[in-house]
Amino acid sequence: MHDDAVRFLSQPIAAQPGSPLRVAVYSRIAEAIRNNLLQPGSMLPTETELGTDMQVSRTVVREALMLLEEDGLIRARRGVGRFVSDTLPRIGIERIRPFEEVLGGPGQHLEIKRTQVVRQPASEFAAPGVGIAPGEDCWLWESVLIRDGEPIGQLQENISALPVRFGSGSAAAAPLQVEDDGGTTLLAALTKMAGRGLGPGECQISLSQVGPSRAKLLDLRPSDPVLVLTQYVRHANRPFYLAKCLIAARAGHLSVMQSVQS
Repeated sequence: MHDDAVRFLSQPIAAQPGSPLRVAVYSRIAEAIRNNLLQPGSMLPTETELGTDMQVSRTVVREALMLLEEDGLIRARRGVGRFVSDTLPRIGIERIRPFEEVLGGPGQHLEIKRTQVVRQPASEFAAPGVGIAPGEDCWLWESVLIRDGEPIGQLQENISALPVRFGSGSAAAAPLQVEDDGGTTLLAALTKMAGRGLGPGECQISLSQVGPSRAKLLDLRPSDPVLVLTQYVRHANRPFYLAKCLIAARAGHLSVMQSVQS
């Protein structure tokens, strides 16, 4: 393993409150892979070696490696060891799509159950994603995504409540009037208004636990793992829309649009 990778992995690791240490180890190794410190096709150190470098137990390392393998970042060769995958899952959605399209599929009925629409001060997390200062007003739409009668995701969408320019020409900035029909996500409504005017976008993918309050919405235990998709969408080259979607394991595989790079 390269010295730069050793130094990176050896930096102190601290689990976030309510999140197990294996998730922090997972994130550190995944970041090393994404940053090419652990190169595609290269062999990973053993569980014991990683545990020593990262100052965590072998059990924690093993659990993190299992998650990395599940997510396609590494692969195991029986009797040989574990290797960084030659082709990694792509972080990012090339075509901006509302989550009902991302999680729906042929022959599947996906329902949007709105749980809250509220105007509130933007948090430190939400503010930069929608292009305002912390404490300024933003809209929060919360929904549960139900597929074939079973809850598979919990979605929080944010957009500025301050006047913005939305549309073509020299129209003055004005508060967005987004009608909530209760049957679509906020991004679907915005896409309908803007046509192809939204973008570019980015979707960050991470792993977490659902936690007590959201566990009730998804019929899960608080400690159950969920996939977290954090989606950023820009408009007129400025931050515009931010969403966080927690996806339960029962949702199955998630497809991400990809194309061959020339």
